[in-house]
Amino acid sequence: MTDTRRRVKLYALNADRQWDDRGTGHVSSCYVERLKGTSLLVRAESDGSLLLESKIQPDTAYQKQQDTLIVWSEGDNFDLALSFQEKAGCDEIWEKICQVQGKDPSVEITQDIVEESEDERYDEMSDSVQPVELPACEMGRLEDISELVNSCLVSPARKDKLAAALESQHYIKKLLNLFNMCEDVENIEGLHHLYEIFKSIFLLNKNTLFDTMFADDTIFDVVGCLEYDPGLPQPKKHREYLKELAKFREAIPIKNKDLLAKIHQTYRVQYIQDIVLPTPTVFEDNLLSTLSSFIFFNKVEIVKLIEEDEKFLTDLFKLLMDDKTPDTKRRDLVLFLKEFCNFSQNLQPQDKDAFYKTLVSLGILPALEITLSIDDQKTKTASIDILTYIVEFSPSVVRDYTLQQANNTEEEQMLLNIVIEQMLRDRDPELGGAVQLMGVLRILLDPESMLASVNKSEKADFLNFFYKHSIQTLIAPLLENTMGEKPLKEDYHTVQLLGLVLELLSFCVEHHTYHIKTCILNKDLLRRILVLMRSTHTFLVLGALRFMRKITALKDEYYNRYIIKGNLFAPVIDAFLRNNGRYNLLDSAILELFEFIKLEDIKTLCSHVVENYGKILDDVEYVQTFKALKARYDQHQDKLKERERGELVSGSVGVTEAVVPSLLRSRYRREARTPDDEEEMWFNDDDELDDDAPLEAAQPHPHPHPHPHAHHALDAIGKIVDKKVCSTPEAVNGPSRVMLSTTAAAKPTHTDVQVSSPRLLNKGLVDYDGDSDEEEEGSGGGGGTSSSEERDAKRPRLA
Repeated sequence: MTDTRRRVKLYALNADRQWDDRGTGHVSSCYVERLKGTSLLVRAESDGSLLLESKIQPDTAYQKQQDTLIVWSEGDNFDLALSFQEKAGCDEIWEKICQVQGKDPSVEITQDIVEESEDERYDEMSDSVQPVELPACEMGRLEDISELVNSCLVSPARKDKLAAALESQHYIKKLLNLFNMCEDVENIEGLHHLYEIFKSIFLLNKNTLFDTMFADDTIFDVVGCLEYDPGLPQPKKHREYLKELAKFREAIPIKNKDLLAKIHQTYRVQYIQDIVLPTPTVFEDNLLSTLSSFIFFNKVEIVKLIEEDEKFLTDLFKLLMDDKTPDTKRRDLVLFLKEFCNFSQNLQPQDKDAFYKTLVSLGILPALEITLSIDDQKTKTASIDILTYIVEFSPSVVRDYTLQQANNTEEEQMLLNIVIEQMLRDRDPELGGAVQLMGVLRILLDPESMLASVNKSEKADFLNFFYKHSIQTLIAPLLENTMGEKPLKEDYHTVQLLGLVLELLSFCVEHHTYHIKTCILNKDLLRRILVLMRSTHTFLVLGALRFMRKITALKDEYYNRYIIKGNLFAPVIDAFLRNNGRYNLLDSAILELFEFIKLEDIKTLCSHVVENYGKILDDVEYVQTFKALKARYDQHQDKLKERERGELVSGSVGVTEAVVPSLLRSRYRREARTPDDEEEMWFNDDDELDDDAPLEAAQPHPHPHPHPHAHHALDAIGKIVDKKVCSTPEAVNGPSRVMLSTTAAAKPTHTDVQVSSPRLLNKGLVDYDGDSDEEEEGSGGGGGTSSSEERDAKRPRLA
């Protein structure tokens, strides 16, 4: 079994004055030939690699802190720390360091720390040799003591000497005795001097002094000294708050006395740093780095002590999920877990990963399903914070848990749906919880953070789950509020929630492809969202417009045809006209949408806008956007006319016979229906979407009238398909995608000719609505009715 006495964590102080974990391993001290001296070696416990090789220099200052920590500096601004698992191991290495430097192991610092340049060190060498002589600790000498302490702050060497003198003479406890005497006799002047003295002692930045000041028997007196700020008319009441108002609630009794003492100490020191001490200036910002390190290592130690107590955590979660637990008790348990997770933010990634795995194994996610739904604001807020900590560090843990619920949990009890429900039910006027939960959902739905491997595709599985079980819950308030031509509810709380839903849906449009597209098309979601363009709240109008802009940015023809078929630019044009040219964000956003269509040359949308709204928009002259759009449309029409002239010259029938066979072959090869097929069939459905838009605009024919020669082209298609059908397996087993009309006299309808390939539309070979068939019957030429019927009997219908 590995000796745990020498087990350590190696830390290095980064540029942000935060400790980075460099790894866990085992430390040893031995002579290294290459370094020509005794060195500290740390080898990783995972693979035995060398994490640290540091020669023990005779003039390097090593500090021993909190019995299990050794800190020192190597070079300029490179601080290292070894955190030992056991005190015995720390003592062994400390004795080795002191032996090399010729120091007594009872000291807690081996050298004077000098951080100044060589010139300054030489100038102050005489001062550094002489120790600081402290005045007698008497009430009448407090002013002299204050002046002496302040004078030592200007020199690093003097600071070290002062700290050594304060420690060796137990001067801090003597000063605290004077403080009690001054309070008893109400010596305000003396109390003001003590405030200045202790504020300066904090700026000495010495861990050994902190150990004395933060002990249980002295910390309240230190806080008392800092209450008497000379700049305030009345002293603060920090001690009253810490002793009487700040109550420590034990969610579960803590039997480990060391853990309990560490929790109390950390809370009080944090209070001193955040509340009691004056805000440090720019020049003093780094002077309290040791105080920050003291709190940091305390929090790490608290988390480790709690993790090691398996019974404590097991009892906590058992009580948390018990139906008989009172709400007040459950609130205390959740608040404790929140602080526990907050302290874990000081852990390094690998330790944090192990920490959250422990919580998940104990049932933190099922517990959150209960606590999120409790009608208590403090419990709910703390639960949201805990979920946010987990999701920000490891969203995959929550996704895995959610996927496991797919087959054995009712939809309303699934964690993801509970999160959405709580977001939509937030009663806070500022929607603080809803905004936070929306951020959680955004992280969970972000494909960039989803894993994919050979045997597992988290992205596909989770998105399928979300759009099958949860999207309806998310959009329910949106659909409910947009049933008419205007939003049904316009109160501030409702529109704020709808704004959050729109923001999340816009994120889905940008980052998800097929899933959100299917949802929008099947539920006619864009039409319902554009009802919000008539809201009296401009930010909600902008949110709806932003959603449409995200769709347009994809330049997806399925979306474009959906917009055209539903005439969904009408609400946008209506809002633009109602804005009446006012120079504001709405005006700029709408103009930018049309600028994008023009610059990206989206032909279908450009034609739709000009053909339907060109006359209305011709009057807009303060920008050139719509004139440029009209010019781009005219260019497209000129190119189409030139192409038609070319087809007339070459002969449309010959071109048709050359093109159609390859198209039909590609049609017959497609067996399984893909998402694209389903979406395309949706567009070929003859059911028109209801147009609730307030602005009436003429609906254009989906495609221009067929060229006169297209009738001959259709004849050629029929002959070619007859040959193809007879020579393919489908002719024996029944047509796969080609349906022959058996009733020659029946009048062709819209459903007789259904176009499944956009390429046929683009080539102008088949009319979208079947009008060409009706025209053909009336223009039979010299063939008469019988030849027309015979031709219709042979002509295939593309299903």
